Amino acid sequence: MLRRTFVTASVLILFAAIAAGPALVKEKAETPAGGDKADQKKAKWAPAVDPKPLSENVKRGLGWLSEHQLPSGAWGQGEESAQMGGGAKLKDAPSVADTCIATLALIRSGSTPAKGQYAKQISKAVAYVCSEIEKADKDSLHVTSTRGTRVQSKLGPYIDTFMASMLLSEVQEQMPGQEGLKLVSNSLDKVLHKMHKNQRADGTWDDRGWAATLAQGMAVKGLNRAAQQGKAVPQAVLERAASNARKQFDSKTGKFSAKGSAGVELYSAGANVSGLADSVNTNAPAEAQARKDIKTAKTQKDRERAQRQLAKFEADKQDLADARKAVVARLEDKQFIAGFGSNGGEEFLSHMSIGESLVAAGGEDWKKWDESMTKNMNRVQNKDGSWSGHHCITGRTFCTSAALLVLMVDRSPVPIAAKIKKRR
Repeated sequence: MLRRTFVTASVLILFAAIAAGPALVKEKAETPAGGDKADQKKAKWAPAVDPKPLSENVKRGLGWLSEHQLPSGAWGQGEESAQMGGGAKLKDAPSVADTCIATLALIRSGSTPAKGQYAKQISKAVAYVCSEIEKADKDSLHVTSTRGTRVQSKLGPYIDTFMASMLLSEVQEQMPGQEGLKLVSNSLDKVLHKMHKNQRADGTWDDRGWAATLAQGMAVKGLNRAAQQGKAVPQAVLERAASNARKQFDSKTGKFSAKGSAGVELYSAGANVSGLADSVNTNAPAEAQARKDIKTAKTQKDRERAQRQLAKFEADKQDLADARKAVVARLEDKQFIAGFGSNGGEEFLSHMSIGESLVAAGGEDWKKWDESMTKNMNRVQNKDGSWSGHHCITGRTFCTSAALLVLMVDRSPVPIAAKIKKRR
């Protein structure tokens, strides 16, 4: 009861700060996107390349998102395509998953809950997500009482939980003041507990959903980003999730598993390379320590232990390299890139995941991908600045947010310890 009272009070305090206006919100450094040296020293993440300036297409999309935020701070799934049928009653029903991905898009633009053009919108959204998590039970995998959204039906009933783990991991250190930080930290702890408790022995959480593999990819990403932020995610949980991701790709054939992907290889490819990339990022500090231990170990037993650990990390990196290579080999395959055959939220989410992996590797493959995706996303943007889906996830909130994340993938975060590559 005390915990519930504290969290509820924290939500109210955060809402009060928002209502008072930006002047009463203590500013905190943003994760740098080419920011100053002071910001870079404070940040745990930074882009892998020097990001491009925000294009006019991106600015119009961000404006559309901002205008369609609900008074509660949430986003609904928004307008859907006519052929989907149903779902109209949920158009403006607050949705955690839609809110999380919309908030991530606003954050990518350079704003935080403390400062920037969309600081107020981000703060309200975070408060809404935390309030939903606070009301949820302790042990089930649900974080919201809203059921039957299009995103849940297509990606699985727990996509809200996995998207919340991603948002809260990223926004935690950006929160203004100690109350905001505690609010997000406590909410993230609760989400991580739910994910730990409900993870299955094979590293998955649930098979339901038309393209459940994409939800699995978001879960792996959320867990690893929480660990990168210093959260105590059990190593066994991370390893089971990474092991499952590796099994979705056959290095001998260069093919990705069709399980949970509705037979669309793009979806499984996106989930696989995304999960593996974040796992490798999480392992980076331990890998550096293992290399050091090999040189400084006082006993042969300690040296051999470090060597085994290093061998595992090297194998993980090779798995990621093989998966990336397989994706790169398909970049000219229009059928592969098209996914189901027309644009939907699943395609945009897959493109985001692949882009996040490629930008970390850099080089000509990344440059070609970025140019191709930018041209395509700009081409299919609606006149009002939004993006629509034409199958499955067609809600404008999710599609617009995911499309924006594709266009701003050069701003996606990687651990600050990684080498920062300069855009050529």
